[in-house]
Amino acid sequence: MLNSYPEIEADTGVRRQVLSENEALMVVAFRFQDGAEGKLHNHPHVQATFVESGRFRFTIDGDSFEVGPGDSFVIPSEARHGCTCLEAGTLIDTFTPRRDDFL
Repeated sequence: MLNSYPEIEADTGVRRQVLSENEALMVVAFRFQDGAEGKLHNHPHVQATFVESGRFRFTIDGDSFEVGPGDSFVIPSEARHGCTCLEAGTLIDTFTPRRDDFL
């Protein structure tokens, strides 16, 4: 069964849409405008990120790196992380378990 969640403004220049979810796993699209930020934060969920489009500078536990289309990486549980959008684009994030705060 397909889930139908609205796209919402998550922060200035960032839109979020839950694409699918169940108790164990969630898939979410984040659409960023140039210069928008995903502020530094942490959570208990393991997160895998796939760069669908655009360019981003990520910081995870103090280490920074740039990613572009086709890149992917995993963010461990409780790691402090965030990003800056260098070129407008979309990130597809998966979370395990599901992020109930996004519902």
